[in-house]
Amino acid sequence: MSDLLFRNISQYISLSEEDLKRFIKPFEYRKFTKKDVVLKEGDYCFFEGFVLSGCFKIYYLNEKGFEQTLYFAVEGWWITDLDSLINNVPSILNIEALEDSEVLMITKKDKENLYESMPQIEKLFRIMNQKSSVALQRRILSLTGKTADKRYLEFLEKYPGLEQRITQQQVSSYLGITHEFLSKIRKKLLIG
Repeated sequence: MSDLLFRNISQYISLSEEDLKRFIKPFEYRKFTKKDVVLKEGDYCFFEGFVLSGCFKIYYLNEKGFEQTLYFAVEGWWITDLDSLINNVPSILNIEALEDSEVLMITKKDKENLYESMPQIEKLFRIMNQKSSVALQRRILSLTGKTADKRYLEFLEKYPGLEQRITQQQVSSYLGITHEFLSKIRKKLLIG
């Protein structure tokens, strides 16, 4: 169960087997079924979750009431609303399971206790937050400066195989385009 998490964090820091057990201990194993809402807009986020299996969409409703997907979280990704978690404000995000999923969840308090007892964990999350900031910057630049065709190709590269696991409407929501426009892009790329 924790092998995937161990491989994930091993990219950033080294932990002994004993330290790994200390790190894993405060995580709670949770199962979610398809369509379960893990976090709802207006609620407070008190967790970070590491996806062991399954898929989630992290989205908000825009002014017109349409879903705008910020990202998908698949195996090896994290789910949370950092703004709500860090600033203790109501979430504007929703996190929903798109498949039956398994997650290791840790509370903010337990994570901060790990920071105190295991300084290398603070380094781990600092590095992960930096990588997350870079990904967010790239996402903003893509949305504001690239054509829908290029955003679709980036989606395919960033999430290999995900298109077969989710609906075209969900892909459209991530790209910020209509389902019909996505169909035209896919047709054009298949022909070209």
